[in-house]
Amino acid sequence: MQKINKNAVLALLSLTSLVFLLFQLYYYKFYLSQKHVVRKFLGLLSSHNIPVYLIDPLILGLVDKDFEQIRSSPDGPSPECKYFCAPRDFTTFALLDKTWKHEVGLFRTAEKMGFQWLKIISKDPRLDGMDDLSGIEIPLHYIFKLASHAIHLVVFYERSGNYLWHGPLRLKQHMDRKFVPFRKLHFGRYPGAYEKPELLLVSIDDLKVQIPKNPSSFLEEMSHSRFLECRYREARAFFQLYPDDASLDAVEFRKKAKSLLHLAALTLNNLGVKFWLSSGTCLGWYRQCNVIPHSKDVDLGVFIRDYKADIIPAFQKAGLPLKHKFGKLEDSLELSFQGEDDVKLDIFFFYEENDHIWNGGTQAKSGKKFKYLFPKFTLCWTEFVELKVHVPCETLQYVEANYGPDWKVPVKTWDWKSSPSNVQYNGVWPVDEWDDVIQIY
Repeated sequence: MQKINKNAVLALLSLTSLVFLLFQLYYYKFYLSQKHVVRKFLGLLSSHNIPVYLIDPLILGLVDKDFEQIRSSPDGPSPECKYFCAPRDFTTFALLDKTWKHEVGLFRTAEKMGFQWLKIISKDPRLDGMDDLSGIEIPLHYIFKLASHAIHLVVFYERSGNYLWHGPLRLKQHMDRKFVPFRKLHFGRYPGAYEKPELLLVSIDDLKVQIPKNPSSFLEEMSHSRFLECRYREARAFFQLYPDDASLDAVEFRKKAKSLLHLAALTLNNLGVKFWLSSGTCLGWYRQCNVIPHSKDVDLGVFIRDYKADIIPAFQKAGLPLKHKFGKLEDSLELSFQGEDDVKLDIFFFYEENDHIWNGGTQAKSGKKFKYLFPKFTLCWTEFVELKVHVPCETLQYVEANYGPDWKVPVKTWDWKSSPSNVQYNGVWPVDEWDDVIQIY
């Protein structure tokens, strides 16, 4: 047997030990140090009495898997660093704007603790409709960086629709674009709208933090949070060309339409039915940030896959009797409810095909069917008449499909069977089905 060289073995063991030591140093620097940065940041905020809550999707995703254990254990699930040490460039927290106002003192303390910081501000969209106040800037995002890790602090504002909103992250020209890898941020690519979360204080990796009480619901909400602001500048330009109708009838109709929309939203939200502003109501939001006074109704869209048999009874219980029901579940379903006086609520159900989406219409006296074709679209949040509601994200394409390239020009005479740019004749209902597909009350 060949004699083993002791020097070679010793060198091999030394090399192995060195590699292991370097690995430990790397692990501490890039993973364990993340927890150290988070701990220092939470200490910084605590010293200034600033409450924040964790909204980092990577960490919340891990927490959600062990949620019952975390919630039931006052000291967390285990002493190992499992959540805050998960590899990432940022840890993301949320701050409610109304909970703090003294940022200068915070920045001074942060600098003494070794943090570098960046503040992103922009115009307050809540004031865009007010000529004398528009242009006022507010803080939207803060970045605090220490060593190789950064904290992204997202500022949430309460809006008049009783929801929370955060703005986009847009760097100004003078800002250092290499300060952190901004493209990896989970918040700020676009504005977002959220329900006010109920918070829960838990211990995660030996750190006391507040998190949304239902992490999975928050993560689901985050994936569909994109928000579109009303186009106030374009609306002002529109009213310069076409002065707004300020007559008593117009004011009264808008008041009734707002009330009807709020009631419809409450009813559908309670049922868990997703809806969006459609037809003339969507046009009013996009073109003039208001209800079109001569439209005489409120129009909503609902995907047929979200239909529930409880819709009709729920509206009737809310004091909105069914005015008509056209079509059937598998074809051209449309519901109309009677609101206050002559204001009605129309709910159009949309059907998805491979390359387009459509809703149907029915002429009661003839049984003729019509189809309205739209390009495929997704849904975004907006605020309309002090209400958080959905609109098609691809609003321009949606509006142009329905109203053509001249949608900016008001039209007071409208024939739903021939005026829309996207209408197609779709045959006639068989006479023996009329009792089911044409119901007028």
